[in-house]
Amino acid sequence: MLIPVPTLTELELLDSVPNGLLIGGQWREASDRGTFDVHDPATGQVLATLASATSEDAIAALDAADAAQASWARTAPRTRAEVLRRAFDLVTERAEDFALLMTLEMGKPLAEARGEVTYRAEFLRWFSEETVRDYGRYLTTPEGKNKILVQHKPVGPCLLITPWNFPLAMATRKVAPAVAAGCTMVLKPAKLTPLTSQLFAQTMMEAGLPAGVLNVVSSSSASGISGPLLKDSRLRKVSFTGSTPVGKRLMADASHKVLRTSMELGGNAPFIVFEDAVLDKAVEGAMVAKMRNMGEACTAANRFLVHESVAQEFTRKFAAAMGALNTGRGTDPATQVGPLIDGGARDDVHALVSAALDAGAVAATGGGPVDGPGYFYQPTVLANVPNDAAILDQEIFGPVAPVTTFRTEEEAIRLANASEYGLASYLYSRDFNRLLRVAEQIEFGMVGFNASVISNAAAPFCGVKQSGLGREGGSEGIAEYTTTQYIGITDPYGR
Repeated sequence: MLIPVPTLTELELLDSVPNGLLIGGQWREASDRGTFDVHDPATGQVLATLASATSEDAIAALDAADAAQASWARTAPRTRAEVLRRAFDLVTERAEDFALLMTLEMGKPLAEARGEVTYRAEFLRWFSEETVRDYGRYLTTPEGKNKILVQHKPVGPCLLITPWNFPLAMATRKVAPAVAAGCTMVLKPAKLTPLTSQLFAQTMMEAGLPAGVLNVVSSSSASGISGPLLKDSRLRKVSFTGSTPVGKRLMADASHKVLRTSMELGGNAPFIVFEDAVLDKAVEGAMVAKMRNMGEACTAANRFLVHESVAQEFTRKFAAAMGALNTGRGTDPATQVGPLIDGGARDDVHALVSAALDAGAVAATGGGPVDGPGYFYQPTVLANVPNDAAILDQEIFGPVAPVTTFRTEEEAIRLANASEYGLASYLYSRDFNRLLRVAEQIEFGMVGFNASVISNAAAPFCGVKQSGLGREGGSEGIAEYTTTQYIGITDPYGR
């Protein structure tokens, strides 16, 4: 049984987080000694000051990754697996510290941060098990004259770019399969929430990851890191989670070297409530699907499409539940809704709400920012939202739920598919045949059927259309970090 290590206070925890760049196994200053501050979104106060990597530092990190690649690729799968398993144990032991750190730098309630640690640590355990099961194949050609040998090889040095909303989750979901496959890495965390990645990298080193396999270059300039690396022929892959516009630019830059790319981009998840749904369960599911991470999640329910016969009751119950939530700093045990990540994010959310209200929507609860320090926004439900309202077309990334109606199953499918995005979707109904019909027609990489939490380390996290390409998690996850090599062999029997 794992024995938790003593929990640190906020100041002790912040002091324990490395504030430098991890390059070749050493924490060091930026080449120009530049720094940037990390702020608490609940108060606006500075939490820590980190070294800000330059383009020169980015190349130094790739130098280290390239130097370590050959030996790491030759490392036995069991050895790589044991590093990941030890990392899982260490993250689990330090769950309270990781949770508190995420709450401080990102704002999510402490209870939710604990949930992220539990779930996201599973990527370390899952890929520790997948490391030794990355199967190739050996078979005879159909005409029987030769043999086919297929093997998987690590793709090589990777650039991993993570977003601010799930600081631990996005790091483990990219680092774990890369380690499992035998790839070295340069990790660029989001400048708004880099502290968790700094602590995670230190933990990976303590778990036995060799120097140079994982390099971390936190920076105030994302392009200053990605730009020179994407032009370097030694880089073989880029994995990015973030907005679709940024993903498109990275894909364009990656095309010059024909790099392998994994892109987990924006979402606009429909939450469809059919007339036969168990309404109370649908409301419970709506609360989870909408309010996870204050709505700052690419999988968050973004549009609530409710059958007209139950829309009024659903909206009333949903608004009552949303209006009862407590807003505050995430470290307060009573808090259920933390702040948005910064003032710009809060302003963007309010602009969408204001435009919807101007277009004829009605605020069933909430509808505006919360007065006081920090970047808080009221949990909001908008009723009678017109189908052409801008809020239905854009990723809200906040605690706002627009509700609109439909009459038929066909109309629900049409409205759900009326988006350039195709990541997560949610269906509530008692009819399993309806699930099969809708799932075949709906243009989303993931579907939750009477389920509001569908992400799992053992399942392929994926989107279609402008929500990206590639898969993270599941047996598919490790394949994103390998290349397939075919070897043709003359039949030893001379047939």
